[in-house]
Amino acid sequence: MEFSIKSGSPEKQRSACVVVGVFESRKLTLPAELLDKAGSGYIGDIVRRGDMEGKSGTTLLLHNVPGTLCDRVLLIGLGKEKDFREKEFAQAIRSAVKTLNETGAFDASIFLTELAVKKRDVAWRVRQTAIIALDATYRFDHFKSKKEEIRRPLRKLTLCVERRNELAPAEEALKQGIAIAEGMTLAKDLGNQPPNVCNPAYLAERASTLAADLGLTCEVLERDDMEKLGMHSLLSVANGARQPPKLIVVHYRGTRPSDKPLVLVGKGVTFDTGGISLKPAADMDEMKYDMCGAASVLGTLLAVARMKLPINVTIIVPATENMPGGNATRPGDIVTSLSGQTIEILNTDAEGRLILCDALTYAERLEPDTVIDVATLTGACVVALGGVASGLFANKDSLARELLDAGDEAHDRAWHMPLWDDYQELLKSPFADMANIGGRYGGAITAACFLSRFTKKYDWAHLDIAGTAWKSGADKGATGRPVSLLTHYILQRAGQLN
Repeated sequence: MEFSIKSGSPEKQRSACVVVGVFESRKLTLPAELLDKAGSGYIGDIVRRGDMEGKSGTTLLLHNVPGTLCDRVLLIGLGKEKDFREKEFAQAIRSAVKTLNETGAFDASIFLTELAVKKRDVAWRVRQTAIIALDATYRFDHFKSKKEEIRRPLRKLTLCVERRNELAPAEEALKQGIAIAEGMTLAKDLGNQPPNVCNPAYLAERASTLAADLGLTCEVLERDDMEKLGMHSLLSVANGARQPPKLIVVHYRGTRPSDKPLVLVGKGVTFDTGGISLKPAADMDEMKYDMCGAASVLGTLLAVARMKLPINVTIIVPATENMPGGNATRPGDIVTSLSGQTIEILNTDAEGRLILCDALTYAERLEPDTVIDVATLTGACVVALGGVASGLFANKDSLARELLDAGDEAHDRAWHMPLWDDYQELLKSPFADMANIGGRYGGAITAACFLSRFTKKYDWAHLDIAGTAWKSGADKGATGRPVSLLTHYILQRAGQLN
């Protein structure tokens, strides 16, 4: 989809459709009032008759509105004006774009970016509109022999701002929004691939291609490389799989090489059966999404490179399958991690932490400024937070606050969870330095506590995205989260967020 920014009056737009809002109590927004005035009360009469009550997310498409130069006018319900916040804004944009994509209008001018959202400026509204619009039109039909055709899909969207002095910040925000949406699309595409396609070698190939296209540096460590390094915790997860594991490292350099990088580590279990601790059969197909942490850091890297941000970023992706087999790791096995710490594996389905701990230790050699790992780590986090917020843990409160703020700005929210030493007691093992599980209770916390034992030498945060990385049911598919949270955090660090 092509985007542009414009300042102008709605009745003068020569487009296939003009989009304006209506609040509940039949109150027209200013652009809607201008259309109504040009049409001698035409829209107001329709609203007063009850055809559009203004309930949030509702739509009404009008043709040949008097006094206008456009073919159609799309009215979008905004809900109660006093309750209009980020959620309602997002719903309005999503409803508008989905409806436009079905109307046969090739292009549209959208006047919802003029709406006042509490504590959000025009740059925020434009950035979010681009992200939501591209998310709303996303489709994954790569494997369908007969693809569903949209007769006349929306191809151009003009975002209208109220004042001419808003054009420059809006243009910059639009570029950012498109880059973030592109990163989310990559993450969704990777997550939605079937596991017989998206294996560790496929992830490595996509990372190498991405690096080549963007002028980045990519390294892929093979099993022999990892054995020489002593990554026996990561390799223990790969033991039962025929697909060889990979450790993927990609470097983006947006500033001086001597500047310490931000390192993003993404869990890349391309299919998780649970290993010997086999999962139940129901919904096991969704375990193809266990590499969404890897997908999200690759998507974030793409967005950062597209925006050419002045910051150094490195991603690390430990990639493997977790399969049962004659050579698979057994409950009760003890392995030595890259850090030298020993781990008693009590449950082979707690495998994410076993690959992440070696990747987090590997990150030390990069002398990082900050390390953030992203993982579909625990079902316990889904129980705690559902699909609304990602779980956030950090060994530094200021880092946690920065990520929380970025999540609020992106409307890709996280919730700060405790990382107290009290929980470390649950990981005690009589035979090794630690066990890989901490019992039934506080599972998301004990998993984070496990990871914290490998992050003593740098500032570190952990995002558990098990509840937010994909959706089940009718809207089944990868969400692209938390690419938006991470890119907003990096934009803040790079001083590029308006």
